[in-house]
Amino acid sequence: MGVFSFFHELKTNVSPKRMFKALITDNHDVLSKVSPSIKSVETIGDGGVGSIKLTNFSDGYMKNRVDFLDAENYVSKFTLVEGDALNDKVEKVCYEMKFEDSKDGGCVIKITSDYYTKGDAVLKEEDVKAGQDHAIGLYKACADYLVANPHVCA
Repeated sequence: MGVFSFFHELKTNVSPKRMFKALITDNHDVLSKVSPSIKSVETIGDGGVGSIKLTNFSDGYMKNRVDFLDAENYVSKFTLVEGDALNDKVEKVCYEMKFEDSKDGGCVIKITSDYYTKGDAVLKEEDVKAGQDHAIGLYKACADYLVANPHVCA
């Protein structure tokens, strides 16, 4: 098994608190309103460490396990453990998301993705680019939704 890591940063004009709530703790209330491909997000457990977030898409699903949650510092770690995004090369994907203040009142989302491969499989950035582009698009759409709806996740 190999581990292939990728890092992305995304700047938004929404506070870290609101982005963290929308994408992490309250995503069951927000994401299906932001993306037509997301039908629902269900939390199995209390939402804390060990809980499962089941995201149902129009064409599939994914299950993420919450591994770490720090709502005061806006940090979350979770692992994609099951779903259509996992393929014959990828066993699991571990994510860390940090939501930090930016100088202009918005936030910078720092995302680290560690892909654990099966056997001797090798991943290149182009192998995971479509999934990462989809996620970044979702985060941008979420920020736009929060700007248009200032009462959401306030």
